[in-house]
Amino acid sequence: MDTVNKINKNTRVIHTDATVYAVTLASSHPDLMDTFYSDNKTNWEFYPNVVAGKKIVAYGVNNNLPQIIRNIMDANNLAPGILEREVGLLYGNGPHLYANKFDGGEILREYTYDDAIWNWLLSWDYRKFIHTAMVEYKYLKGFFCKRYLNRATRLGQPAKIVKLKVIPNTDARFAWPESGNSLEDVKEILVGDFEHSCLKTGVTAYPVYQKYNPAKFPVSMSYHNSYSFGRNFYSVPAYYGALSWLDRSNDIADILKYLTEQGLASAFHIHSPAGYWEQKRRKLEEVHQSETSLEIANRLNTLKDLTFENITKVLTGKKNTGKMLETVDFYDDNNNLCAWKIEPIQNSNKDFIESQIKISDKADSATTSGMQLHPSLSNVIINGALSSGSTMLYAHKLYLLSDVAIPEEVIFEPINEAIKVNFPGSNLKLGFYRPAPVPEAQVPPKDRVKNN
Repeated sequence: MDTVNKINKNTRVIHTDATVYAVTLASSHPDLMDTFYSDNKTNWEFYPNVVAGKKIVAYGVNNNLPQIIRNIMDANNLAPGILEREVGLLYGNGPHLYANKFDGGEILREYTYDDAIWNWLLSWDYRKFIHTAMVEYKYLKGFFCKRYLNRATRLGQPAKIVKLKVIPNTDARFAWPESGNSLEDVKEILVGDFEHSCLKTGVTAYPVYQKYNPAKFPVSMSYHNSYSFGRNFYSVPAYYGALSWLDRSNDIADILKYLTEQGLASAFHIHSPAGYWEQKRRKLEEVHQSETSLEIANRLNTLKDLTFENITKVLTGKKNTGKMLETVDFYDDNNNLCAWKIEPIQNSNKDFIESQIKISDKADSATTSGMQLHPSLSNVIINGALSSGSTMLYAHKLYLLSDVAIPEEVIFEPINEAIKVNFPGSNLKLGFYRPAPVPEAQVPPKDRVKNN
């Protein structure tokens, strides 16, 4: 008699008179995160990748590091907020022009205003450029910039940079250098929908911006970043080593959800009598006399799935507080008792939940450490309490003294280069204005937060 045995969700074994067949329906594509975790120490910059006929420097093991980070961040409850807080702390009171001033051996910023420079900034969306550059930098420690020149060179006049635009890291890659193995050897930057292998967009190549010959190309691109140790081309974020912890913390909420709603651990052991199912088989054969044994076996398996699905609905779920299950005992032809039995399985859900919470706390700690922002500035509760005002004040001061200079320099680099090109002789730069934090006790009463 032909039979079909269920091995797992995707696999069946079919026994026939002649042979045995194993049938599996499953995806052949490996999980991208598993690939990332197993190969994240691979030097992906060693060999070129080919996309749309162009040789490129891969950005990640599968040329998808920006997408992996985006997906992890989308599912995380802590990291995106920390990065948003970093953006806010760095932004301060916004961008303003300044000149460096030397006073008594100290370097001070003297903020000022210039009509010509501000009119140029207002002629294009400079605020969107700055904000996008900040987000790209905070997530991936670098960003791509596209420059547009005017046509003044055709009239024999000095070229001017008309506007700047940030190209997202998901859409830009370095063309593989024909000689050399460093960022300085890259001659072109390619733009396209690399997340989908540029199938719809194709690839557009732009020459690399020449800092000491800015009028060489009407449209060019550049990459602005903070160097990552051991990386020849792209930078990786400071929290790169904590990505596995971020992904683990994303799973804990789902684990606890399924534990509450479905019972993740096995809670019951169900004994179903063989005689019961044999009786069901005979009834199916009586009702469906024209069907083969294989078709009857399929009907019986469907009945089993439906029966256990209904039992599962009764035994699990937070809404099923008054659970009741009725069964009818009977004797088979050999006078053997056929009875259903449902036995509870002793489990340690309390210990399991406590261990998951400890893992979550460790993941949060690893996340904040990887993000390099003090917990008091991240709104992270430690040991059930928020940080004191003095702790937050000193953490803020330390952050301003140590963690803003390099990011600000990188983010404003293309704008300040353009100011030098468009306004030769000017010593002004664009930067963020951030007033120094002072204790509340030193603030005049009328200006204190509680009175505003």
